[in-house]
Parts: sequence; structure tokens; C-alpha cells
Amino acid sequence: MANTSPDMASSPSTSTSPSSSSTTPKKRIVVVGLGMVGIAFIEKLIKLDTQRQYEIVVVGEEPHVAYNRVGLTSLFSHRQVEQLYLNPVEWYKQHLQTSSLTHHLSTTALSLSPDSKSLTISPPPSTPTLTTLPYDHLILATGSRALLPTFIPGHDATGVFVYRTISDLQSLITWSSNTRIKGSTGVVVGGGLLGLEAAKALMDLETFERVVVIERNGWVLSRQVDGEAGALVLEGVRGLGVEVLTEKRVKAVEVESEEGDGQEKKRVKGIRFEDGEYLACSTICFAIGIQARDELARQAGIACVERGGGGIVVDDSLQTSAPDVYAIGECASWKGQTFGLIGPGVEMADVLALNFTQAHLHTPRVFKRPDLSTKLKLLGVEVASFGDFFADRDGPKELPPKLKRELKKSGGKADVKALTYKDPFLSVYKKYIFTSDGKYLLGGMMIGDTSDYVRLVPLVKTHKELDIPPSQLILGAKKSGDDGDDDLPDDTQICSCHNVTKADLVAPLKSGECTSLGDLKSCTKAGTGCGGCMPLVTSIFNRTMASLGTEVKNNLCPHFPEYSRADLYNIISVKRLRTLPDVMREAGADADSLGCEACKPAIASIFASLWNDHVMSPAHHGLQDTNDRFMGNIQRNGTFSVVPRVAAGEITPEKLIVIGEVAKEYNLYTKITGGQRIDMFGAKKQDLLKIWKKLVDAGMESGHAYAKSLRTVKSCVGTTWCRYGVGDSVGMAVRLEERYKGLRGPHKIKGGVSGCTRECAEAGNKDFGLIATEKGFNILICGNGGTTPKHSVLLAKDVPPTNVIPIIDRFLMFYIRTADKLQRTARWLEALPGGIDYLKEVILEDRLGICASLEAQMQELVDSYFDEWVEALNNPAMQERFKQFANTDEGQPPMEVEIDRGQERPVMWPREDQGGSAKADFKGLRDKWSSTTWQPVLEASYFQGADDLPNGMSATIKRGDTQLAVWRIKGKYYASQQMCPHKRTFALSDGFVGTDPSPSSSSCSSSNALPPSPPGTPPLSSSPSTSPPHSPTSSSCTTNPSGPSSPWISCPFHKRNFSLTSGSCKNDNELSIATFDVEERDDGMVYIKLPPVDELDRELGTKKWMVKKGEAGEGQFGELDELNKRKGIEGKRGRRGRKPGASEAGQEVGKKLVEAVGGGGCGGPGLEW
Repeated sequence: MANTSPDMASSPSTSTSPSSSSTTPKKRIVVVGLGMVGIAFIEKLIKLDTQRQYEIVVVGEEPHVAYNRVGLTSLFSHRQVEQLYLNPVEWYKQHLQTSSLTHHLSTTALSLSPDSKSLTISPPPSTPTLTTLPYDHLILATGSRALLPTFIPGHDATGVFVYRTISDLQSLITWSSNTRIKGSTGVVVGGGLLGLEAAKALMDLETFERVVVIERNGWVLSRQVDGEAGALVLEGVRGLGVEVLTEKRVKAVEVESEEGDGQEKKRVKGIRFEDGEYLACSTICFAIGIQARDELARQAGIACVERGGGGIVVDDSLQTSAPDVYAIGECASWKGQTFGLIGPGVEMADVLALNFTQAHLHTPRVFKRPDLSTKLKLLGVEVASFGDFFADRDGPKELPPKLKRELKKSGGKADVKALTYKDPFLSVYKKYIFTSDGKYLLGGMMIGDTSDYVRLVPLVKTHKELDIPPSQLILGAKKSGDDGDDDLPDDTQICSCHNVTKADLVAPLKSGECTSLGDLKSCTKAGTGCGGCMPLVTSIFNRTMASLGTEVKNNLCPHFPEYSRADLYNIISVKRLRTLPDVMREAGADADSLGCEACKPAIASIFASLWNDHVMSPAHHGLQDTNDRFMGNIQRNGTFSVVPRVAAGEITPEKLIVIGEVAKEYNLYTKITGGQRIDMFGAKKQDLLKIWKKLVDAGMESGHAYAKSLRTVKSCVGTTWCRYGVGDSVGMAVRLEERYKGLRGPHKIKGGVSGCTRECAEAGNKDFGLIATEKGFNILICGNGGTTPKHSVLLAKDVPPTNVIPIIDRFLMFYIRTADKLQRTARWLEALPGGIDYLKEVILEDRLGICASLEAQMQELVDSYFDEWVEALNNPAMQERFKQFANTDEGQPPMEVEIDRGQERPVMWPREDQGGSAKADFKGLRDKWSSTTWQPVLEASYFQGADDLPNGMSATIKRGDTQLAVWRIKGKYYASQQMCPHKRTFALSDGFVGTDPSPSSSSCSSSNALPPSPPGTPPLSSSPSTSPPHSPTSSSCTTNPSGPSSPWISCPFHKRNFSLTSGSCKNDNELSIATFDVEERDDGMVYIKLPPVDELDRELGTKKWMVKKGEAGEGQFGELDELNKRKGIEGKRGRRGRKPGASEAGQEVGKKLVEAVGGGGCGGPGLEW
């Protein structure tokens, strides 16, 4: 009787549905092998098995879930195994519940019994009692192993490796840290695809003085290209510093003895060739081919190939000689062939998954001769081969059906002709092979330029008769601006790694299943293998969405329907525009518009990146988001945080003492940030000047934690203190932070410097990061945390300290010039045509001829730096802005506070169902007041100059217990309540004022700017966004058909936009605000038409609406704290004399935890793991 794992027992796989005892039990499919082909089959089966007929159990020999073996070499740069995973670990947990998928890692399939339909396995670490898996269908996806020439003496010596798995690479990384081999020679035996990848890996280790590739043939890539093409590849590889020895065969690995673990070991000393020559080396990596993993099938008596690389024999349905046992991927031998590419394996997975789920609907699919075309980039050299690329050498393997009929009828012979093009100056080689009459393309190869690959492969696959001379396929030029996908047939294979055609990409876009580029990648897997197809995938996405009338746009907002943020940057730069009216006049849809909450801060950021004027200067103050407007991060209760700069995290005791004194005096909540700074929370607007005066007097300056600018350059201590340090990370980080402090960009910028590869400063996930090496610093760029974390990519290696600054100058300025609004560097690089390779050409090779300009512009910004807070402390006009109320010096708390872990903080916001929003009909109060009278509230001189400012001018008024907001905008006054009803916050006067474009100049429907999402709504994708034409939700604006629209105010907390005339909310129909008539009179005062004070307070009073303690319930941890408290009391009683076992409180904790996750383990609902 087979043991059953708890995983199985908790899934519906082994029982009928509880709703009906007659329900057909699920059939169990056991998959042996969790590689790229195994997971492709599982994903396809889950997608197609809509009736949930199957339970899936997968057994993986490695300790990792399925990972991208095609991109294995990237592990050497980022060292993060999880980045290789094709699906995150959470995906498997999710599908345990939804798709009955169970996976066992570090588990070996020991034996197979087709008669009893059972698989014997080594007990999984998570389920040690499980030894046998019964199955209804078994899928062998065991892949292949790297060949190791055991006939060569010394093949088992220490220092010999193969290049196949994560474990292989990790062993190589560990070996490379051995100081004895530093500066030695590393050798790769084998000059094929895998061998060149391994050579790149040895170079990336930065351990070896020489990297040598040994190839037994006369050129590299001998299985993909001919001698002339191989010679060109060879030239390119050698140009990158890799030595290549051709026509060499290894006779023996020479070794030397060493002591280790109490026994004598053999260590690599060198290689002896068959011609007698000798090469000294410390490391050998064999990349000479693969061998199918067919031993499990052989043991079970299943038919396998006896010669060559082996393989499990399968028929066209991929079934083996055993009933209900199938084989796919590199372990399968179809018509005497095994395939070492991912594409044919994925095609096998597709055929099998479709037949398991859809065969009853149509004739079962069969596996046909796969396309072995490949396109990749090896050591910087673009290489592609397609179709029958050796037809001129070996004769054609397959002819077009029409030609075969003609030859049969005429008795003619199948001859071929090759057309060759070679450009030695650009290192480009192309050879296309045609039938002798030139009517059909049979195959070809490309070196250096593979841009036509995707167009030519369909011509071969479909046997399409050519309607142009063969020479035009090589010499014909694309039209300028052609993205290359408009005339591709639907069955064109776009992604060869996952066998994704153009039709596969277009279908989910047309059905609405995918609406962003990220959705399309997740749905189809296109671009998740080697990534080489992404430019074409992006082009197809853009064209398809445009054809559906859902245009992909990156225009800034409805006020600038024709321009992106990068476009506006160039316009403002070239025309030297310095105010919002100037920009509106030159580029806006409506020259008189005030803009909106989307374009104002973006234009303010551009001004700061170009001219670096003070953010509180009159022309710019109204363009700033609230954080920049008061140079502090606004918090939940309307107070601000204060963060002085602590360059590289280095601070003196004297400054620490001042920070402590300030925090104590003003009762500020203090916390150490992730960027190695000290954050002080709870500063009242009216206290900011006094707080910063103390900090500035102590020698501190703004940390710009409030700005879309450089935040920090984090560092470890490096050689300053650390015994492992290789470089002075603190010194470099201080210099970088001092240089770029105050630099504003499209989004926040973070840096890091680590003193060695231990990476304590986490420089590998920063917008720019440095890791010290023996020769200088490796520069990494475009990483970030956030909702979509991204690891940095390597820009340059071993850069001397003197060259670091120019490279980062260029990178940051190019980003500032070309990025979209609120686009982090990671998303910018993903969207950049050509990606990191193009960026390297621009930054390091000056491809565009702009490096000098980028450096000069950065230097100009650096030279213009000033401390914004020092300027504010010395400017009386700016100081006037730091008041809570314009008509009184009194203060009023906007929210109650409570003590948490010894510090004061605002109480928690209640949820929506707890009354978090005030959904009263505030706009209807205008008609409900018992009486109103004109009341003077403020001198009109307060608003002097307001008509010339982009946001007008605002003031907060205290009337009784009610807070009111007053604006003067373009000669008119407006007044409303100060409270935003969404979260009952009091800050409307500090929000953006906006107007819609006039109907004669633009249409709101032309924009893709979406209204802000309510809290809890997933953030908008960073992929190109889409909006259907004439969609009422395409932006926060609604054009007034009768004329210019009235202004609206955008709350600084969550961007709820309220009309200043009607009070209605433009992006949340349940909310509104009270508005009031207001006017300026001859006596020099501003009057508001108000009800009696007691009536006003009864409806709008601060004490009535402020969030109070207890509204949010006992808090997130109330129940947990109570359980811990009980457990603590129990612990104090002592345990002497008690039987071993859990306490009652401990058992209760466990019980609650199980309830929280729905009783089904960590994949269930409830607690988010």
C-alpha cells in the first residue's frame, strides 16, 4: 500500500467532491522533473483543464522550483537564485489550492513500475513518510545531464566542473573564491552554445587572468554555423578577451596531489592535448554536450535508444512503450532524435497538455518535426540559424510539397544554392539557402545582424513561394520607423523559448484578457526565457492595442495630449521655459489652463532638473506636491516628517545628540530608515521652521526625503573598519551623495556602495550601486524595491574611482532626460529600446555623441546646489507659509494620538466599513443652513500676487471649531471646508488646483491618465498603459461643454478631486464637500457667507470629524498581543513538574494561526505569508 503525503490528503485529488458521492474522482498525473519543460506542461495543463479533471504531482530532484536554465549565466552577476525562478514559490502554494498541484523538491525518482502504475521516490524532506506515488498518467520530463568524459584521465580531479544546473554554478562560484586560483587560467572544453556561455561565466567570476576555450573543430558553434560564419564569431569572441584554441583534443587532465580531510586528493594542474602540447590551468569546465536522463525508463523496461546520447523512445503522441507513460523534452527521442533546445520541449508540452484536456473535442494533436531555429547573443555576438541551415553541405532534409511533386513528375534532382553576404567592417555575415530555382527559402544563418530572423523563419516553415528575387532578402532595407511586425503572419513564432506565435500574443489582447505588457508576458510566457523577443513582443502589443482603438499612450495628461514627460523636458529645455503659463502656451492643449495634479508636479520636476530654482519660489510653489511644498513628507495626520541628510549613513555623536534633543523638545516619533538615516515624525507645519533652525545651526542640511530626488547613498563600512573590505565604500558613498544631493528626477533615486562582494549595503537593488573590486568598482544600475522589485544590472566592471563619477553623471542625466513621469529607473530600462546593451552603447561608447553634454549638464546642476531649508529660514515670504491658520496663531490637532512602544503616534484610520469616510451630503449644506451672513475672515493683502501664480494662493481659516479653506485663483475667490471626507483629513488648502482643458482645445478622452485608485486598489501597471477612447474614467477631468470649467481641488493625501463650485467629487461619487460664497470688499477684507458658528461646528467641526482613538477597533495585533500576554503569564508561573508539551496559550496561538489561514496551510486565505 502506498503511503500518502499530508499534501495529498489535504487536496481534492484522492477523493470525490463532497457535494456528490457520484462525482468522478480526479485522475492523478505525476510529472518527474521540474525543469523548464516540466513546468511548461504543468502550466499549460492547469490553463486548459477548466473542468479540473486532474490532480498534478511533480517530483523535482533539485532543491529549487523550476528556473530559467537559458538565463543561467545571469546568476554570476546578481547571485540571487530566486531571480531565475520561472514562477515564484507562492505560485505553487496558490495552485495547491486552486489546481490541485503538489510539488516535492529534493526528491529523486528511484524506480518505476508500469504494471502497478506506481513511482518509488526518495522521501521528500517535507513529507518523510512518502515513498510511493501511484499514478494514472506519468510524464517523464527528466531532461539531460552534462556530459563528462570519464574516459579521460583526471576527469574527476578537484577543479573540474560541468555547466548545467544552479548547483554546478554555485560550486564554480565557491571554487572561484579560493585565493590559490586567483590570477590563474580557467579553461572551457567545448566551443558550442553551452561552451561560450560557460566562457562568459568564467569571465564574470573575475578570478582568472586568462579564459581559454578549447574546440576540437576548426571553428566555434560548429553545429549551428559554417566555417566562414564560425570564423567571424571566433573573431568577435577573441575581441572580448577570450582565447580560443581550435582543432585541439584533450588527451588527459594532469593533476597534482594535495592533502584534504585527512586523505590525498587530486587537483587540476593542466591539460595535455593529443598533439602533445600542454596548457597550465587551475579550472576546467566541460561543455561538450548532453546526455538524455533515461535511466528511470531503462530500469522499468521502457524502450530507449541504445547508442549515442540515448533517449526514451516516443511516438507522435509522445507516449513511450509503456501504457500511460509519456516523455517530453531533452529525455525524449522522437524518430531517433533528441532535442537540446527549449523550444521543441515546450512544443511537446503543449501537444501533451492539449491532448489530455481537449482531445475529446477534436482529433488528437501529434508532435511534428520541430523548428530548430535559434537566435541568441553569445559574448556580445548576435548569432542565428534557421530552417535547414546546412542544406548546402548535407543536402536538403525537407522540400516544399509543391516542389517535391514537380521533381517527382519530372524526375529532377533537388539542388540548392546559397546566397552569401559578408561585411568585414561591421562583422556581419549572412548565408541564405534556396532551392536551385530561387523560389523557396530553405534555411540560413546570420552573424552580427539578426534583425531579419523573425521575418525569414515563417518563409521556411510555411514553404511560401517567394515573390521577390532572393537577393532582396539580404539587401532589402526596412522602411524607416518600421517596427518589424506589421506584415508577419499569425503563425510566426515570436518567442522560440516558449513556442509563442504572433497569434498567441494577439488573441488575449483582443479578448481583453491582457491589457498591459506585463499581463501579456505572464499569460503567454513570451519574453520570460532568454528575453530576446521582447522588442518584437512590445511592438506587437502596441500595434494590436492601437488596432483595437485602445491606443497605448504615455502623454502626460489631458492638458498635454500630444506630449510625454520626455517630450516636455526637451521642449522646456530647448525653449528655456521657466513657468507653467509658458509651458501651457507653448505645448498645452489650453493656454489658459491651470493644469492638474498629474502635470503640475511633473513640470515642477522638469524645472528643478533643468534650472534648480527653489521649490518654494512663487513661480514654482503651486506646482509642487504637498511634500515639496513644505519640504517634508506629509503623514496620516497632516503633520510632517523631518529627515536631515546623513551622507552614507556616517554621522558624528554631536549631530546625534542634536537630533535627539530636537525630537525630545517637539515630541517627535523617531525611527531609523532603511537608507541609514534618522526620521522624525509628527512635526507640525508651524514648528518646521524652528526644528530646521536647530538642525541647520548644528551643521545639518535637508535630506530631501520629501522629493523625487536623490534620497540616500547607502554604504557598508568597507575598508574603513571591515576586515573583509576591498574598497572604501563609505568614502565613495559620501562623495556620491555629496555630489548628487538635491538632484531631482522623474522619480526618487537611491544609491548604494558595498566594500566587497558580500554586498552588505545592498547596492545590487539600487538605482545605481557600486561594489568594490580589487581593480576599482563594478557599477550596477536600474534596480529598485517597491511593489515590483528589480535587481540591478551590470553597467561596467572594474571602474577606477576617477571614472565612476563621469559614468554615473551620464547615466543619471540620460535617465532624467528620457524617462516617463514617475518612472523608476528599473521600469525605464525595461521600456528602453535595446535595453541594457543600448544603454551601454550610449553611456560607455558615446553612441549618440552626447556624453560630454550629459556630463556638462550634470556639473551645472551640481554647481547650482543650495540647501532649500537654509534658504527658507532666510526668506520671510517663505516663512509665512508655515502656519496652520492664516487668521490666528492658535493650533488645532487634526487627529487624536496614542502611545505605542513609548512614543506618540496618530491613531489608526478606521476602515471603510468602520466609518472611515465621511459620506454625508456636504455639498447639500449650502441649501440647508438656517441662515447665512457675510463674515470677514482675512485681509485681502494676504492674496497679493495670487493671480500670477500657477496654483493661485490658498489660506486655512479657523472659524469656531471648523477649519475652512480659501483660494484666490485668476481673480476669483473660492471657499470650502478644509476636511477631505475620504479619510477625514484636514489639508484641502494644500492640494493642487486644477482645471479641465477647454472643449475647443482638447478632449479629455484623448488621455490615458487614470484617476487615482482608492486605497487597497492594486497600483497601475508600469507597463505601457491603455485607455479606450471616450472612456469616462480615462482621466480625472470632465470637459465642460458650455465653456471653461470651474477649478477643482485635489486632496494631497489620496487625490480625491472636488469642484470648488458645486462641491461634488470628480472621482468618487459618494464624497462631496461644502462650498461657500466668498468675495473681496472695499474695506480690504475677504468675506465668506457663513451660517452661525454653532451650526457650522455642528456640521463641519474638527472635533466632530477628527479620527479618534478606538474607531479602528483594537488594532491589527490586539488578539495576538492578548495571546502573547497569556503565554507570558503562564511562563512566569514556571514549568517545574509539568509534562512536556505545548502550553494552553501556545496551543491557542497555533489554533488561531490555522484559523487565520483557513485551516489549509500557508496557501489558504487569511494571513498573508
